[in-house]
Amino acid sequence: MESIATELEKVIEKYFQSLHSITEDDLSLKPSPVKWSKKEIIGHMVDSAQNNIRRFIMAQYEDKPGIIYNQDKWVAISGYQHYDSHDLIELWYFLNKHICHILKNTVPEMLKRECRTENVHSLDWLAIDYVKHLRHHLHQVLDLEPVPY
Repeated sequence: MESIATELEKVIEKYFQSLHSITEDDLSLKPSPVKWSKKEIIGHMVDSAQNNIRRFIMAQYEDKPGIIYNQDKWVAISGYQHYDSHDLIELWYFLNKHICHILKNTVPEMLKRECRTENVHSLDWLAIDYVKHLRHHLHQVLDLEPVPY
């Protein structure tokens, strides 16, 4: 998990300042009434971090915990469209720093412990997938070349 944590640290450090440089108008623009704004995508990444924190911890002491969430409802109920952008980006950053800390403290014998999402996955699979998911959304928010997910 150490290498995944290091990779995650590199990703969040690489994109942190770029997120702060996006204008408020660009962050808040909704491409359509049913599509998320960039601010809401950042909020979705916050929700993903929160749920994955639970997965990375609970699977180490509970047998295949089920941690599933409705991403659209989480984004809507959290009201990310009206969240202070600076605070939202800082929250995203520090939740991901916390994930790095958790991953670095995960002992190797825990890597194959499993968690139920829509499917059952090992902690190492979830950690790798988390970084891919994060990159995918960061590239969306920053208007970079799409990263397949």
